[in-house]
Amino acid sequence: MSDRNGKIGVLVMSYGTPESMQDVEAYYTHIRRGNPPTSEQLAELTDRYDAIVGGVFPLRENTNGQVAGLQDKLEQIAPGQYTCYQGLKHAKPYIEDGVDAMAQDGISRAVGIVLAPHYSTMSVGSYIKRAKEKASELGIEMSFVESYHLHPKLLKALTERVQDGLKKLVEVTGGEQKVKVLFSAHSLPERIREIGDPYEKQLMETSAAITDAAGITEWQFTWQSAGRTKEPWLGPDILETLATLQQEDVKAVLVAPVGFVSDHLEVLYDLDIEAKAEAEKLGMTLERIAMLNKDPLYMETLAESIIDAMIVTGEE
Repeated sequence: MSDRNGKIGVLVMSYGTPESMQDVEAYYTHIRRGNPPTSEQLAELTDRYDAIVGGVFPLRENTNGQVAGLQDKLEQIAPGQYTCYQGLKHAKPYIEDGVDAMAQDGISRAVGIVLAPHYSTMSVGSYIKRAKEKASELGIEMSFVESYHLHPKLLKALTERVQDGLKKLVEVTGGEQKVKVLFSAHSLPERIREIGDPYEKQLMETSAAITDAAGITEWQFTWQSAGRTKEPWLGPDILETLATLQQEDVKAVLVAPVGFVSDHLEVLYDLDIEAKAEAEKLGMTLERIAMLNKDPLYMETLAESIIDAMIVTGEE
């Protein structure tokens, strides 16, 4: 079974960001499942975006760039075989829009991948569910890459960033201070542990693989960006971790947010502004590794994972 051009569709999925300050309310309302935010909630989120982007949104351009970069990489590896489409969870084009665009182009088989290396039923699983339902409705045969957290090229790219970050810390601190590497990811409700969700385990595996490759012994995992709901979320939060590290006489911290692949709100605000300010208050130096964004090794990770998924399903 093949489309009229003989091409395989690639649905590249991510969380999504507003395109402008005017779109923040609609974006927030979608995240809240159709419930508009209060004026206080909207003001807080708007202030955060204003603090990191000043009313200009390079965040959306970054995702567009990743999709274009993946298309270029697939074209290099498998010329003429794949066409990429974008599908966002909370902004246009939505996941369903991406699948619909495939159908309109006559695509009959496709593979989906999320711009997040670690699988959770609450994150990647929810993207896949939406894409699968729409693909089934439109008669598209679709397989998925669920995770790629131990792909050698992903680990190489992240290891290099951690090593570069540590070198920068040495330059900033003079190399005489006690340094700790903090790996982080977006927190999820603690109940994922009860269902055996692999998210936490995969994050620890990625972190351990990087520290092994870089020869790092002083490190730990922490969480960030927890939702504000009544149920408990995975912790400790990075702000709590920093306070604990101060008591342990740690003077410098390198944050490696391995659960994220690009510069966006949880990185540019939660880490670069909020966590950095807290570290400063505690008399500590905090630096962050550079994000993957369009790194060639990351583009190769995605491309190879997609091609491997098609081979496993017998599509190649």
